[in-house]
Amino acid sequence: MWRTDTFWFDVAIALTGLLLGHIYFGRFADHKPRWRLVAKSLIGVAMVVGTTAFAGRGWTYVLIGAIGVGLVVVHGWWLPRNGVNGLTAEPRDRYYELIGLDPSGKPLKRDHR
Repeated sequence: MWRTDTFWFDVAIALTGLLLGHIYFGRFADHKPRWRLVAKSLIGVAMVVGTTAFAGRGWTYVLIGAIGVGLVVVHGWWLPRNGVNGLTAEPRDRYYELIGLDPSGKPLKRDHR
């Protein structure tokens, strides 16, 4: 009945990771439109299933692990090093400054000369 050698298992793994990411790190994307978050989720699931289909399940887990390492580096090292809590995105104004937004969450106007 329960099989782990199907694409649906890979979809479940990808969606579980996305769900946990949205729950724990969703505050980092408060300024983004919801359609971008949906698109990011669809692309993430397509990458996982595509990697399984074309390269095999081992490479899928390498991909998922690489994404996890990237998350740990950004949220566990780079953000705290730059004065932002990696779990809460606080102080919010410092976080917005790091990603190029003004304190209200809108893109900074850049002088293009």
